[in-house]
Amino acid sequence: MQHLPLAVRAVLDGQGGVISRRQTAALTFDDHDLRRWRRQRLLVAVHPGVYVDHTGAVTWHQRSWAAVLAAAPSALFGCCALRAIHGPGWRAHDDAGPLHVAVATHRRVTAPGGVQVHRVGELDDRVQWHRSPPRMRVEEALVDAASGARDDLAAVHVLAGAVGARTTTAPRVLAALCTRSRVPRRAFLTGVLDDVGRGACSVLEVAYLRDVERAHGLPDGRRQAPRPDRPGLRDVLYADQGVVVELDGRMDHTALPERDADLERDLAGLARGLTTARIGWTQTARNPCRTAHAVAELLQSRGWTGRPRRCPRCR
Repeated sequence: MQHLPLAVRAVLDGQGGVISRRQTAALTFDDHDLRRWRRQRLLVAVHPGVYVDHTGAVTWHQRSWAAVLAAAPSALFGCCALRAIHGPGWRAHDDAGPLHVAVATHRRVTAPGGVQVHRVGELDDRVQWHRSPPRMRVEEALVDAASGARDDLAAVHVLAGAVGARTTTAPRVLAALCTRSRVPRRAFLTGVLDDVGRGACSVLEVAYLRDVERAHGLPDGRRQAPRPDRPGLRDVLYADQGVVVELDGRMDHTALPERDADLERDLAGLARGLTTARIGWTQTARNPCRTAHAVAELLQSRGWTGRPRRCPRCR
């Protein structure tokens, strides 16, 4: 049985089974060796000059290593860097899509099929070269992914999801944003990071804060307030009025165990003098004005002396 040299095998093992011609040359092997290994099917080309150590399907991890090596020195960029950080199954990423890599601004790189190259200033300061594969630092990747998102809602999802998962913090992402001279939708992203920093850790929570609470002058609720009776957090707590708002972003509300758990939490809150209002996507995204006035009436019934104001969308 034919085997690859131990030095080549060591590089492959550290890179998910992927290696480049440049790396084999650095190990003193030449193109004759590469041709022989390819004839023996010990290496299979993924891109020109980049090889994987097996036949058959190539995993996303191997594709990402191949993309980085094809444009070397380079690193995973934007959503691809976030995919590497979050791991398989991250719903915000399409594993079948192109691989995005970052290179230094002075370089001109011809990208192979399935790879998109982005030229980035001060690349060394923005990249974790020791990771497998090399990738942009999480805060830098978040700025790139959010600023390049297809719309504002997708940008909120990227930022709120990462901070909610405790991958980083809103101030750290804001600091990375402030180092950039030109960023699309800068003002919007700055505002979203401020909201996320206040505790709004999902798209729905940001929408409620902006379009329901703040737009209509409702009291400032406390976000992610600890529950005194059991582990967990309340989405929004209006402590002076004894009102809890739970934001339910599930699309399927038919699961009985989850519904029962919600009802039990609501009952436990009532026993402690708290009234719980459950608000979903329709109330927050489609009818924020109607929802704001309904929440205002609930707060007024519990002692709030203020009045909701009209927003530009109110009729």
